[in-house]
Amino acid sequence: MNFKSFPEIKSERLILRKIEESDAAVILYLRSDETINQFIERPEHRKTKTVAQAIQFISEITENFRNSKSLTWGILYKNEPQLIGSICLWNFSENNTIAEVGYDLNPAFQNKGIMTEALKCVVKFGFNELELDKIEAFTHHKNESSKKLLEKNGFHFMENRKDQNNDSNSIYELVNSQR
Repeated sequence: MNFKSFPEIKSERLILRKIEESDAAVILYLRSDETINQFIERPEHRKTKTVAQAIQFISEITENFRNSKSLTWGILYKNEPQLIGSICLWNFSENNTIAEVGYDLNPAFQNKGIMTEALKCVVKFGFNELELDKIEAFTHHKNESSKKLLEKNGFHFMENRKDQNNDSNSIYELVNSQR
């Protein structure tokens, strides 16, 4: 995962770009809003409650990109400057063949196909550019919207797998059919 610059992705309606410090207010909202985070169980030290903590989070994801640990994109409509969500590939396996996808979206933009469009882009990027064998998603077992999104995009529920760190999570995976 050696990129000279952050890989921007464009789709029909969206731009997936690097998250900047100027996005801190939106990141604070995405990481603290009760509706968005109702199914996310973050440890206290990973919660974002202030703009300063949002800036710190942005610094962390920027550093993680530099160190090839994760890629976190901000989701925007083309021709709109305001971030509406984020999507990432992270938690890479030691041999960099498996990654986990994570995402969040402002509720005002949900149910418009935005996350489906963003997820398709990130899956394509992961399989084609990063040559991943598999992409996993850990989602709360009560998060019906997330489960529907994953299933609609070809992810399969892994009935026999358990999240060692969170009993509330269900695990989904998508295998790269080109490998």
